[in-house]
Amino acid sequence: MDRVSNLPDEVLSHILSFLTTKEAALTSILAKRWRNLLAFVPSLTIDDSVFLHPEEGKQDREEVKQSFMDFVDRVLALQGNSPLKKFSLKCVTVDDTDRVDGWVSNALARGAVSDLDLKIIIPSDIGEFYKLSPKCFECNTLVSLKIHRGIDISLVAGRILLPLLKTLVLDSVPVCPNEFEILLHALPSLEELLLDCVMWKGMEDVTVSSSSLKTLTMTLDYTLKSLSFDAPSLLHFKYSGYAALDYPVVNMGNLVDAQIDFFLSDSQLKQLREPDNDEDAHRYSKVWKLFHGTRYVGNLSLLPDTLEVLSMCSESMPVFNNLKSLTIRSDEDRGWQAMPALLSNCPHLETLVIKISVGMFVTASLGRTKDFHSNFVR
Repeated sequence: MDRVSNLPDEVLSHILSFLTTKEAALTSILAKRWRNLLAFVPSLTIDDSVFLHPEEGKQDREEVKQSFMDFVDRVLALQGNSPLKKFSLKCVTVDDTDRVDGWVSNALARGAVSDLDLKIIIPSDIGEFYKLSPKCFECNTLVSLKIHRGIDISLVAGRILLPLLKTLVLDSVPVCPNEFEILLHALPSLEELLLDCVMWKGMEDVTVSSSSLKTLTMTLDYTLKSLSFDAPSLLHFKYSGYAALDYPVVNMGNLVDAQIDFFLSDSQLKQLREPDNDEDAHRYSKVWKLFHGTRYVGNLSLLPDTLEVLSMCSESMPVFNNLKSLTIRSDEDRGWQAMPALLSNCPHLETLVIKISVGMFVTASLGRTKDFHSNFVR
């Protein structure tokens, strides 16, 4: 017998947890010793793209879809009630939503799942989105919850019970802003929040409010009417995408580092630079509120379009008294008009890093800045 097969079942099951469930199941043909180890694997990673293999037309064959669903049923039946710590389900070909509900319920019913990762896309003739079971928001053991494209997370007030949840990822899912506030207020342990291209219903007013949140990453692929942040414990902030029309509340008094990357299309940039274009200038006139709320940050990184937007509100630039390190990235078709006002409002700046495109020329006079770095970016 080889050395690996001599290892205890618990160790072998732990090793198998690093494989996809399909790969782990294939080990059952190695020897009798391996046949039932899948029953004790504490992590299931089920992905129909791995199971079906990217062969032309294979994912559209009914017998193949049925084979995948039967495989998942067999795995869950084999495991019975054995403890399950991680359950990852990603399927884009299954059209039996009741069956999918059963898989998710099976994982949660074992009472030990700490990591739940879901991406479920249903055929358009069944519905636009898969309706996530409320049970996903009533789990005492969940520490990490990741919900990806294709899922609707309509919530019911008063039915959220996630006392241990520390990480929440919402990726390209439709969300009602009011229900989102209810959700955050029901997460007392939340520390990390990732909002990637969320489809905010109504596209009006969105508020991110959490007293425990420490890391926030947000990407916006359209313009919101207003966007507020009430996160007094936030340490790490990363924002990319379109700027909102207003930032009524920005409470981030403990920020350590922030990266802000606004997006401007070429046509928007052209309009913004047109003389006497008061309408587009007004569009970005309240961006200063976001920077005013982040004025206590220690390390700040700004990307090219952010400097352009800042030029619309340079007169309202806050003083960054705590800022020690500033990183600027720009290219030749983006302006630097905001730089003088920005640098003059950083009285304790020690390190300035400028990343520029090849061919640009930068002249810097930095009397009080201890370190100056310039990187050329192709």
